[in-house]
Amino acid sequence: MVNETRGTSIGMKSNVPKFLKAYREVVVPYLIEKNGYKNIHEVPKIVKITLNCCMGSSGDIKVALEEAAKELALITGQKPVKTRAKKSISNFKLRKGQEIGCKVTLRGERMYEFLERFVWAALPRVRDFRGLPTRSFDAQGNYTIGIKDHTIFPEVDIENLKRNIGFDVTIVTTAKTKKEAIDLLSAMGFPFIGEKGKPLVLSA
Repeated sequence: MVNETRGTSIGMKSNVPKFLKAYREVVVPYLIEKNGYKNIHEVPKIVKITLNCCMGSSGDIKVALEEAAKELALITGQKPVKTRAKKSISNFKLRKGQEIGCKVTLRGERMYEFLERFVWAALPRVRDFRGLPTRSFDAQGNYTIGIKDHTIFPEVDIENLKRNIGFDVTIVTTAKTKKEAIDLLSAMGFPFIGEKGKPLVLSA
């Protein structure tokens, strides 16, 4: 479980993120009852969230990378790290070791704070949004969402925006099956296609 006392002193009240509070107080008991887990340690949880942006080999790659890193930092509140090509690809004019993108890995409270903004603020702003597809889960219970327009995040300063960037959001869980992962994220408020009812996180 995430340590909610990190960064606080004894006797001080911790400002626990809403999604973390909801997970502990509402989602865990719900999943124990729904799936028959014997204890809280069997209940799946989100381990980390990675935002990965690849700019490829565009002519102004250096400028594009700086702009992408700035936008990811704005969205996540964390400084991105640059990613490099693992091998050379002549057709795309890529050299091994060349900087091609940037990524941010979120854990702990910052991860839950991002989840709250992502689910409650960003997704509802997606044009013609009808829900998230469940086919985007892998066999290990991890979920990847492609974001084509980062201006859905309210932190983005649209008036001073130089270019739109796209990136993948990968949510890594401890779920052992796809069903477990769907149950977890659905209970956390992820609006999957075909799902109905009030998200459990709103009850916390």
